[in-house]
Amino acid sequence: LGHIKKPNTNSMEIFGYKTQGCRKALCIAGYILSCGALLLLFYWKPEWDVWANCIRCSLEEADIVLLRTTDEFRIYSRKTVTWISVSALIKSRLDYPATAEEDSVFSKAIMKPSLQVKSIQVQRIRYVWNIYAKQFQKVGALEDHHTCSAIHAKFGSGLTCNERNVRKVICGPNTIDVPVIPIWKLLIKEVLNPFYVFQLFSVCLWFAEDYMEYATAIIIMSLLSIFLTVYDLRQVRHLTFFHKENLFLMSGKGFQELESHHLVPGDMLVLKEGKTLLPCDAILISGQCIVNESMLTGESIPVTKTHLPQADNFKPWRMHCAEDYKKHVLFCGTEVIQTKADDTGVVKAVVLRTGFNTAKGDLVRSILYPKPMNFKLYRDALRFLMCLIEAGEVVKKSLDVITIAVPPALPAALTTGIIYTQRRLKKKGIFCISPQRINMCGQLNLICFDKTGTLTEDGLDLWGLLPCERNCFQDIHSFPADHSLPWGPVFRAMAVCHSLIVWEGKIQGDPLDVKMFEATNWVIDDSSGHHIEGQGSTRATVVRPGPKASSAPVEGVAILHQFPFSSALQRMSVIAQEIGGEKQVFTKGAPEMVAMLCRAETVPLNFESKLLLYTAQGFRVIGLACKSLQAGKQSTDLTREEVESDLTFLGLLIMENRLKRETKPVLEELSAARIRSVMVTGDNIQTAVTVAKNAGMISATNRVILVEANKIPGSFSASITWKPLEENKTEDYRDKNSLIEQKGRKLALASGQYHFAMSGKSYQIVAQHFRHLLPKLLLNGTVFARMSPGQKSSLVEEFQKLDYFVGMCGDGANDCGALKVAHAGISLSEQEASVASPFTSRTPSIACVPELIREGRAALVTSFCMFKYMALYSTIQYLGVLLLYWQLNAFGNYQFLFQDLAITTVIGVTMSFTGAYPKLVPYRPPSQLISPPLLLSVVLNILFSLSMQVFGFVVVQEQPWYSKTDIYSACLSVNNQMENSSSISSLGLHGMRDGAHGQTDNGYKSYENTTVWLLSTINCLIVALVFSKGRPFRQPIYTNYVFILVLIGQLGICLFLVFADIDDLYSKMDGGRSGSPLLALCVSSRIFLLLLLLQEAVIENRPLWLLLKKTFRYHSKSHYKRLQLVLEQDSAWPPLNETFFSDSVAISVEGSMGGHSNPTFDSNEDAP
Repeated sequence: LGHIKKPNTNSMEIFGYKTQGCRKALCIAGYILSCGALLLLFYWKPEWDVWANCIRCSLEEADIVLLRTTDEFRIYSRKTVTWISVSALIKSRLDYPATAEEDSVFSKAIMKPSLQVKSIQVQRIRYVWNIYAKQFQKVGALEDHHTCSAIHAKFGSGLTCNERNVRKVICGPNTIDVPVIPIWKLLIKEVLNPFYVFQLFSVCLWFAEDYMEYATAIIIMSLLSIFLTVYDLRQVRHLTFFHKENLFLMSGKGFQELESHHLVPGDMLVLKEGKTLLPCDAILISGQCIVNESMLTGESIPVTKTHLPQADNFKPWRMHCAEDYKKHVLFCGTEVIQTKADDTGVVKAVVLRTGFNTAKGDLVRSILYPKPMNFKLYRDALRFLMCLIEAGEVVKKSLDVITIAVPPALPAALTTGIIYTQRRLKKKGIFCISPQRINMCGQLNLICFDKTGTLTEDGLDLWGLLPCERNCFQDIHSFPADHSLPWGPVFRAMAVCHSLIVWEGKIQGDPLDVKMFEATNWVIDDSSGHHIEGQGSTRATVVRPGPKASSAPVEGVAILHQFPFSSALQRMSVIAQEIGGEKQVFTKGAPEMVAMLCRAETVPLNFESKLLLYTAQGFRVIGLACKSLQAGKQSTDLTREEVESDLTFLGLLIMENRLKRETKPVLEELSAARIRSVMVTGDNIQTAVTVAKNAGMISATNRVILVEANKIPGSFSASITWKPLEENKTEDYRDKNSLIEQKGRKLALASGQYHFAMSGKSYQIVAQHFRHLLPKLLLNGTVFARMSPGQKSSLVEEFQKLDYFVGMCGDGANDCGALKVAHAGISLSEQEASVASPFTSRTPSIACVPELIREGRAALVTSFCMFKYMALYSTIQYLGVLLLYWQLNAFGNYQFLFQDLAITTVIGVTMSFTGAYPKLVPYRPPSQLISPPLLLSVVLNILFSLSMQVFGFVVVQEQPWYSKTDIYSACLSVNNQMENSSSISSLGLHGMRDGAHGQTDNGYKSYENTTVWLLSTINCLIVALVFSKGRPFRQPIYTNYVFILVLIGQLGICLFLVFADIDDLYSKMDGGRSGSPLLALCVSSRIFLLLLLLQEAVIENRPLWLLLKKTFRYHSKSHYKRLQLVLEQDSAWPPLNETFFSDSVAISVEGSMGGHSNPTFDSNEDAP
C-alpha cells in the first residue's frame, strides 16, 4: 500500500497486484460462458476485475496497480505498469544520469543492469518507480529540493545531449494534447451505461416476443438520448481543447534550436526579444520579463518577472522565496511580451515543468477530471430505478414485466431538460461547461463573493493624497484638483513606484498603478534601452514630464530595478535615479506594513486614527515611503531586505473603489431569499467590512466582531481574541444616531445578529490551532480579508463540510481554485481562465448569480417532476397489466406504443420548456427524491390510479350489455343482445368476428382491456398536469404553450378513441370498443379534481409540513443548522473581549489550504 498525489485532490491510495495465469484463464472462461456479462460487470467495477485476475503483492513486484481515492467516494481505477527502456541511450557507465546528478529521480528510477524504468500514468501524469525510496514519484518536473544556488550552478549552462535524451524518454513529450474523443468511442461508452445495457436486454426480449414496433421505437428513443448526451460531452470537449504550440527555442550549452515538444525539465532556455508564447513552466535565472498571464488569471494586466536570486543557503528555492516564488516563474501558456537583459546580455530560464505538470496542464486536468460532486438527487434516482425493477419482479411473468419497469423515455427527458436550461442560460449570457451542476445551483444557500472587480468596480479612482512632512500629516490634496501636485518626494514616488509598461501604444498594468501614474501627467519613455551611469547595458524604463505636466527640475527619472508586488509582503519597491542625480528607493503598499519599515520618527503619531478614518469609509489606502541609496553599489546586487529598511514615511494615497450598480440590489435579493452572502477578498479588513456594509451584506444594526488569531513567539501555541470592530472611534464622522445604533447592536448580539470578520492569517491559525472553533466562526463569518488563493479554496471546502451548498463568484484573477471546489463556480471573466469554472458570465456583474439560482431551482424541480411522473407512468402501466393478467389478458403492442411514445415521451420532452419563476422565494426546492411530501404524493397518486382502474374494471363488468366473449354486444340492441351473443358463442371461435375481415383475434380484445387502457392513458395526462406545477420555482404552467397544446392534443386523441366507432382503428390498437365512454370521462374528471385538490392542500402546503415538523420535533440533519441550535442556547457565545490559548499541538493544514487550488499557479490578488 502506498500513496501518490493526484490532481485536484490530496492523494490516492495505491495497491500492488500481480497477474496470475490460472485466475486469468478462469475469468476468460467466465467471459465466454456468461456471453460477456462478466466482462461488462468488470468494466463497471474495475476493482473486481483486479481482485479476480490478480493476487496481492508489493508495489515493487506489481504489474497491475489499483488506485483508490481517499475522499468519501473511494473510487477505484485500474492501471497497468509499463516499462520504459533507456538501454539504447546509455551505452557506458559514463552515460548514467547519476554522474550529472546523484539525487535526481531519473537516476534513482533506472534499474540496473536491465536499464529499464517502471512507470504508471494517472490522469495524464507519469509516475516512475524510485528504486531507493520504494515508491512511485512524479516525473516531468524539476525536484523541489534544489536550492537557488544549485539551480544556477547545475542548470545554468544546460544539460548534456545524453542527459536530455534520457529525460525525454522517461518524461515523455512536452505537449498538452487533449484529443477530441471520436463519436463512436463516446457512443460505446454511453451504451455501456447500466441503464442502456438494461434497455438492450429489454429490446432483445421484445424482439423475441415479436414486439417489433415497440422494440424499434425504444431503440430510436435510446439512440436519441445517447446522441443528446454525446452532443453535450462533445461541446465540453471542444471548450477544453488546447492547441499544441510549435515554438522554436534555444536550448542546451550549444544553443541549438529545438521544437518545444522536445523540452525536458532542467533544460536552459534563452528568450529572445519580442513576443513568445511559453510552452512550459520555467524559472527565470537571468534578466527580467514582462508577461501577459491572462490565460491563467483572466486579467490582461502585464506582470513583471524577476530572476531567481543566487542565495547561498540550504533552503529549497521555493521555501527560500516563500509565497513570492511565482514572481520568478514563467508559466506555460502565458505570453512574454517584453524581455530586459542584465549584464550577461541574455534572458535565461530553466525548464521547471513540462506537459500536464505545468500550470496550463493542471488547468486542463481540472476540467478533464473534475472533483466528483455528491448530490442526493442522482443517488436517489438510482434507488428509484432499482425500486421499479424490484417491483417488476413481484409479477411472475417476470422478464416481460421487468422490461416495463424502467421508463424508456426517462434518460431522453432528463437530458433534454438540462439542454433546455443550458440554452436559457446561454440567452442570458451565462455559459456552462458542466451541465450536471445546473441542478446543484437550485440548492445553493451560501455564495462567496470576491470583492475587487466582482462587488466593486474593476478600476479605482484617485480620491486624495495625504502627504506627510516632519512627522505630521499635511492638508489633504483632493483629486481631481485645480492645481497639480508640487514637485517633491511624494510626486517622485507616484511617478516611479509602479510596474507599468507601454504595450501596443497604451500604458498597461495594475489599475491602481495606472490611476496613480496618470495623476502625475508624466509619460513612460520605453522606446529604447537607456544606458544609465554605472549600470552597464541595463535597459531601464524612463519616465518624463508629459505635455500637461507641471514644471519639474529634472529631465526624467529612470527605473533601474523593481521588487514586484508581493501579497505575502504586501508591498512593492523600485530603485530609481534622476537623470544626472542620485539613486533612491521608493516603496508603496499596505500602510501598516510600510509604516513598520519606516524610521519611527518619520511616522506621524496619529497614523492609526487617520488610517482608520479612511478605511472605515471604504477607501483603499496605500502607504508611500522612500530613502536615498549610497552611491557606487549596483542596483542588482542589493537584496530586498537591504532596500526596504530605514525608510522615510511620505504619506497616504487614498483610492476610491465604488460598488457596482447591480451589487446592492442583487445582495438584497439573495438576502430576501435567505441565501447567505460572504465576502472573500485580498483587501484590507476594514475596507472589506465597510464595503460589506455599503453593499448590504451587514445590516447597520448588526455588530461586527473582529477575530484575531496570533502565534505566540517562541512556542508552538497560539491565541485567539474576539474584539468588537468599533469603526466610530474617531469623532470626525460620528453619526448623531450612533447611540441608538449602539443599543441596536447590543440587541443584535443577544439575538445572534452579529458577523465575524477575520484575516487570512487568522483563518490559517484558527484552522491549525483552534480547529474546534472553526465551524462556530464560519457560521457567522461574513468578511474574510487578506485571503490567499489557497485559503479561499480551503474556506469553500470548510463551508461545504458544514453541509452548505456553496457558490463562488469571482473575476477569475485569483479565484480559480475556489471556483473549481465550489458546488457552482461562476467566473465573471471571459478570458481563457474561465474554463476552470463550471459557469461563466458574459457580463461582469453578479446579477448572473440570482439568475443561475432561479434556473437551477427550475431545473431541479423539473427533474423531480420528471421522476415522479415517470414513476407514476410506470406504475399506472403495471396496475393496468396486473388487472388484465387477472383475465389472462394484456395491453397490445400498439397500446404500449401509444402510451410510451405519443403520451409519455412527448410529455417528457415538452415538460422542460417551463421557464424559471422571476422571484426567488425564501426557501429551496427539496433535494431528495425520498422525502415525505414526495413519497406521499407518489403513494396517493398510485392509490387513486389503482382505484380509478379497478373502478373502471369492475363497473364495466356490471353493465347490462357486458359480455365476456362478445366485444360488440354493447353496440347491438338490448333486445337482440342475448341472441347475438349465443350465436357467436355457438360458433366456438373465440376471437373470430363476423364480417369480411375474418381475422384471428390476438387475445387482447375485451371491454376490460379497452376501459383500463383508456383510463390509464387519461390518468397519465392527469398526472402530467398535476405534477407540472409552476410557482414558486417555475413559471405558471399556462406559460408553457407547447406543453399545454400537447396535453390538449393528447386528450383530444383519447376522447376520439373513447367516442369513435371505427372497427379498423380498434383492431389496429389491439383493443375492443369502449363500453361506457361517459363513465370513463366522469371517473377521470373526478380523479383529476381530487388529485389537484390534494396536491394544493396537502403536498404543496408548506405551512402544513412546517407545522408537522414542529409537532414531531423534527430537526434538520444539516451540520450548520444543528450548530445554530446549539449556539442559540449558548449565552457565552461569542466571547467578546476574551482571549483563548491553544494547546501546544497544532494540526498541519498545509495540504488542505490549497488542496483544490492550482498547485502550479496560485496567483494572489494584487491588493496592498
